[in-house]
Amino acid sequence: MENGKIKKAVTPRRKAPTRPKSLYSQDDLREIFRRFSIQRPEPKGELEHVNPFTLVVAVALSAQATDAGVNKATRALFAVADTPEKMLALGEEKVRDYIKTIGLYRNKAKNVIALSRMLVEQFGSEVPRTREELVMLPGVGRKTANVVLSMAFGQATMAVDTHIFRIANRLRLAPGKTPDEVEGKLMQLIPDEYLYHAHHWLILHGRYCCKARRPECEHCVIADLCRSPEKTCDVPAALVELPPQLYGPTP
Repeated sequence: MENGKIKKAVTPRRKAPTRPKSLYSQDDLREIFRRFSIQRPEPKGELEHVNPFTLVVAVALSAQATDAGVNKATRALFAVADTPEKMLALGEEKVRDYIKTIGLYRNKAKNVIALSRMLVEQFGSEVPRTREELVMLPGVGRKTANVVLSMAFGQATMAVDTHIFRIANRLRLAPGKTPDEVEGKLMQLIPDEYLYHAHHWLILHGRYCCKARRPECEHCVIADLCRSPEKTCDVPAALVELPPQLYGPTP
């Protein structure tokens, strides 16, 4: 109180999040993802699954392994164990037998059983719908949680795998030293209307066009916009919708 008057508290203004510095303007970013949306209108993840539980298992198994290799192993596994209860009944030794063609299969089998037990005992056999709860599951990290939130529950997330990490740095789109840093920048930079499908577009672009050993710039639909010092072509490829079999699950 001052001179008999009540002094009104001043609420400090909250600063808006600072947009990361980028070599790309918002118009550039909108055009990049507009082209991706035409090329792949309904991008889909390539890990085969039948429900949120099998998706969690598939993504956890995919660490340091290819999607094709995981799919080959899990087709038979999920045919007999598509719920946490069935997986527990199968047991760690039998899970190992199903996934032994996947790298680090012994530790992964242990995690599959442990996460199945936790789902049964702590989550009523239901896959949780929050990142904080998902990362509690053995073998589930932030990337896995983001994939599950997106593919199983329709949330806009950015699952930074090796492809996205490479592209974000190579294209100077959202350079960062860690996946978390890249994720944070991409989530702020990508226009809202394209954010839901963005992580699949970037993964598929990295897998089939902007490849690790030699990017196929001559087949790139954003070659004219790309700021990568490695690019070998400035002329964008024809912007046409790709046949679904080029990016859908392996038959």
